[in-house]
Amino acid sequence: MLVLTRKPGESIMLGDDIELTVIGIEGEQIKLGISAPKEINIYRKEVYLNIKESNREAVDSRISIGQIKNLMKKRGLGR
Repeated sequence: MLVLTRKPGESIMLGDDIELTVIGIEGEQIKLGISAPKEINIYRKEVYLNIKESNREAVDSRISIGQIKNLMKKRGLGR
């Protein structure tokens, strides 16, 4: 892990397109500003891990053809 020291108003660059700026320091909290292209998704780590777990659960859940047919019938989409 690279550890850097930055003061409020100072930045670091991640590649050519992402700039991370220290906006302020209040007690034990640091406010960061992130400038990145729109196609880059930016999440807090706990949100990112939650999304990954939800996706894993969705892939792991198995549904039978019969269950799909029943769901479609309930919604008026099946025969």
